[in-house]
Amino acid sequence: MLSATNPVIVQSDRSVLLEVHNPLYEEARDTLAIFAELEKSPEYIHTYRITPLSLWNAASSGVRLAEVLNGLERYSKFPLPDSVRTEIQQLMGRYGLVKLLRDGDKLRLTTADPVILLEIVRHKEVKLLLAFAEQARNSDFSSPSLTQVEINPEARGQLKQLLMKLAYPVEDLAGYSEGSPLPMAWRSVNVKGESFGLRPYQQEAVKSFHQQGSERGGSGVLVLPCGAGKTVIGMGVMMELQCETLILTTNNSAVKQWLRELKDKTTLEVAQMGEYTGEKKEICPVTVATYQILTHRSKAGGDFDHFQLFNEKNWGLIIYDEVHLLPAPVFRATAELQAKRRLGLTATLVREDGNEEEVFTLIGPKKMDVPWKVLESQGWIATAECLEWRIYMSKDRRMDYALAEEKGKFRLAAENPRKLDKVSELMERHKEDLVLVIGQYVNQLELLARELKAPLITGKTPQRERERLYEEFRSGHLHCLVVSKVANFAIDLPDANVAIQVSGTFGSRQEEAQRLGRILRPKQGESRAYFYSLVSKDTKEQEFSMHRQLFLTEQGYAYKIMIEEDLEP
Repeated sequence: MLSATNPVIVQSDRSVLLEVHNPLYEEARDTLAIFAELEKSPEYIHTYRITPLSLWNAASSGVRLAEVLNGLERYSKFPLPDSVRTEIQQLMGRYGLVKLLRDGDKLRLTTADPVILLEIVRHKEVKLLLAFAEQARNSDFSSPSLTQVEINPEARGQLKQLLMKLAYPVEDLAGYSEGSPLPMAWRSVNVKGESFGLRPYQQEAVKSFHQQGSERGGSGVLVLPCGAGKTVIGMGVMMELQCETLILTTNNSAVKQWLRELKDKTTLEVAQMGEYTGEKKEICPVTVATYQILTHRSKAGGDFDHFQLFNEKNWGLIIYDEVHLLPAPVFRATAELQAKRRLGLTATLVREDGNEEEVFTLIGPKKMDVPWKVLESQGWIATAECLEWRIYMSKDRRMDYALAEEKGKFRLAAENPRKLDKVSELMERHKEDLVLVIGQYVNQLELLARELKAPLITGKTPQRERERLYEEFRSGHLHCLVVSKVANFAIDLPDANVAIQVSGTFGSRQEEAQRLGRILRPKQGESRAYFYSLVSKDTKEQEFSMHRQLFLTEQGYAYKIMIEEDLEP
């Protein structure tokens, strides 16, 4: 309990300070990660913040108020400020105060407190979403005993978005349409004749989403590390529901990966599975599509050409792979699909556009969040060593950097030519390993590919060529691939065990996590992976790198900082 030797200080603005070099650091970090968000992680003190969304996600996952308060008190140096205790109680208490329930064909918004409902329904935008909107506009809803109102079923998503803004996160218990049935089963062995079964945490993830088919299951997000088998978990949910399914994912390579896994591990026939991309437009009982094709327009400002896919079949389940990348137009379409079961899969709920609340509202709350280090300790993902190499720039380049406009400084630092020497040195150190060299800028990557005599994959590489190179890498015929950000997501390279990051998208936390994730699949033997991030010393790139590492720091990864010797006087 309270002790001056504890590692945590809780402040009245709901910020939480955590001492890194404290014996209780890891325990406290794992506790805070359940209900707080990491904001800063310099060497000695990490700063977390307790937010409404972090508390509501915790509440929706089954975390109780007492667990949050006890967790803070257990590791605090000083008494919990009364204002913080009160705010946590009030915010967590708001989750579930307002519910959506099904009453035959009708949809009702309910609460046990008439005052809350009166506050909600008197809001001018809410009135427009009621079942009898014209009458509602002329009503003052002054009844002191009002505990439920009928909602326009088509406004289910809009209402939840609006009430989220009013700080009343809705617990949606209105249920889902069943969709068209589609019998399927697991294969006892895969196509190669290898035995197959869900791992214990994968089984638990499926159960936490499905909730035995009750109205408390059927929508939500499962958060698991890269390499933990999120695709297989999605397939496990399909097995529970036995219905036609639409799967949305990031790119063509990810589409083909889903189709490979479905063919390898399920009894679905090839004719029952379709690809809906820029290359093919197949609509089958299980259809896998890209976000890119869904958001394609023939002309600027026009309609989205392929949104009809949402209505082409009576889908019983929609899977949103890498849900943290869901484009805004798909959010809008999802607002109209609240009667469908919706599963989000991701390694991180971090969105660089700040739309985490949209995921909570329209896809569903977080149902399960498995810490990366937990799966590492159990051997399900590789043990990773993270190193940041800070590379000096040459005297001439430092002068160019000093004279550059602010917006040009980052790229000058990111494309520091001296990084090439460090890449070559690391390649020599890992010449027996399978290495991914990952970057942001094509000119830089083309130079690296030439120097390393390695193939390069960018957004312009034809899909067939990408698949050929990925397969050569998987088979061990290629030991190095140079890849642009197209490889950030959903590529299946299970034996890659070294990643060298030479440049990235500014301070993107999700990109850092996804790139580490490329090498976390469990390996034969020691199952160890190495993640190197090369940044130019004392530049904007170094500043951004600290922000990039926030999510992984929260997950327990520590970067070892290495400083390249300055070669010039």
